[in-house]
Amino acid sequence: MAILKFSTSAVAAQIAHARACKTFLPNWNGPVDRPALILIVGNGVHLRSNGIDGTTTRIVTTEQADPSFAFADGMNPFRDTDWMAQRRMAFRDLTGQFYTDILDDVQVLIDRGRGAIRLATDGHSIRVFVRRASDYLIGGTYDVPSGLGGTFRVILKDACDTFAIVQNCGNCEDFDAMQPYRVPLDALMELDDRRVA
Repeated sequence: MAILKFSTSAVAAQIAHARACKTFLPNWNGPVDRPALILIVGNGVHLRSNGIDGTTTRIVTTEQADPSFAFADGMNPFRDTDWMAQRRMAFRDLTGQFYTDILDDVQVLIDRGRGAIRLATDGHSIRVFVRRASDYLIGGTYDVPSGLGGTFRVILKDACDTFAIVQNCGNCEDFDAMQPYRVPLDALMELDDRRVA
């Protein structure tokens, strides 16, 4: 899982473009009849409008990018020297084009004056992530996915807006003896949160 952070103004420009268009790029299922945002993981990681307005005939590809697109922080090939390493940390070797259904949710955050738009992705789904590091209690107890199909009980040691440092606590002795480790911030589950790991 990864959390991607985007400039609100850049995303707002892509939404405005999509809403100004009358025709749209098709998705894998065929023609599309409404505005949307497409997440591109390729030459950088960026959001772009699905609108076709006649000013460009460029087809969406993972090889080409335009400086006007809304790039994820740290993953802009026009500005960030280590964008490939950042992309690989977030997506491993996965590249592609992902039609999203987040436009209306993102617009709500823009209307509320959010300075940045954050998306949580696990490579298969993309969702708006509205929690911040300050929403979590340092020293609090949470569950995180174990990677083995279950969860680990952890104590939150530190957090920033993209990841958390946690220490296993209350599991078996071997797991609790592990050194603190980093997990995506959206992996923290409140103890009564019944999300599937």
